[in-house]
Amino acid sequence: MIQRPNRAGLIAALDTDSAERAEELAAALAPHVGLLKLGLEFFVAQGSAAVARVTRHRPVFLDLKFHDIPNTVAGAVRSACALGPAMLTIHAGGGPAMVAAAREAAEGFGAARPAILAVTVLTSMDAAALAATGVSGGPSQQVLRLARMAMENGADGLVCSPREVSLIRDAHGSGPLLVVPGIRPAGSAAGDQSRIATPGDAVAAGADWLVVGRPITGAAEPAAAAAAIAAMVVG
Repeated sequence: MIQRPNRAGLIAALDTDSAERAEELAAALAPHVGLLKLGLEFFVAQGSAAVARVTRHRPVFLDLKFHDIPNTVAGAVRSACALGPAMLTIHAGGGPAMVAAAREAAEGFGAARPAILAVTVLTSMDAAALAATGVSGGPSQQVLRLARMAMENGADGLVCSPREVSLIRDAHGSGPLLVVPGIRPAGSAAGDQSRIATPGDAVAAGADWLVVGRPITGAAEPAAAAAAIAAMVVG
């Protein structure tokens, strides 16, 4: 299983449906990042063979956010583990039995298994969006609730916004591996993200891995953008 970096690691999110674009970015960014993130857009468009091609450049964070009944998620985790990702996501909202089933399925791959990360509250959601789904108390309260449940049922770590990192560290210490999207260098557009922070602030709060997408992949020179962010945080 992937180890915690000394200070913080950088993950480039290759948010594309093109295998050619993903490989082009993977080759350019590999010297500057620790992992490459592939998500649903890419996986649905290109499938498992294209994941393997990206993995040749850098280990992959496979961000598929499984959320289903425990048996179905266990089967999906086993299939995903066969692709050799370093990290794999499930939704903490699937509940204790689902989280436990995902961890048990991953255990079948021994030391080579990916870190199972439970997604708490998406960075695009604010208090109003949560309230619309019937969740009161705002993002921080819900993140802490889901974080506790996920860690008690076998998750290796959590995906949370930068704003909840210090809260999770206060509640759980150094135990959870914290992977943090919603990272925007100073001056970058927020896009569809509601709960964001700069790379430096996220690292200071206790993030282990920073996930950066558009500020890198949308830059005129993605490799230079990745190198600049890495210089701020990687140690």
